[in-house]
Amino acid sequence: MDDKYAHLFSRVKAAIIDSIVLIVLMYAATWVLGAFDEVSNYVRISVFVFVFLIYEPILVSVFGASVGHFFNDIVVKKEHDESKNIILPKAIIRFIFKFFLGWISLLTIQGDKKRKAIHDFVGGSVVLKYQK
Repeated sequence: MDDKYAHLFSRVKAAIIDSIVLIVLMYAATWVLGAFDEVSNYVRISVFVFVFLIYEPILVSVFGASVGHFFNDIVVKKEHDESKNIILPKAIIRFIFKFFLGWISLLTIQGDKKRKAIHDFVGGSVVLKYQK
């Protein structure tokens, strides 16, 4: 396997860090919404869904890395042009599959020459070690 692709352990550490960041963001959203007298349940649900669904896809499509990826020196790139980030719609689809499959998505990493998880196959992405 090519050593330019991220290893399983780096990806798991990134996922744990991103989970912590999401918890902090959710707590911050709760605090902000709590500052208002009356906030409908519809608004609360919309804010939480937006934060949850958009955190990783926006960072991955704009910067090529979420906070977890950044701290583990890995980046998400297009499979067929590793110099470019994936586009936002693909990043969202990739994240949805990553969320619903959970750890199961990572089972394909060790058997694939590019160490692609199932959500990488769906999103047309690869996760590379960051080249400093």
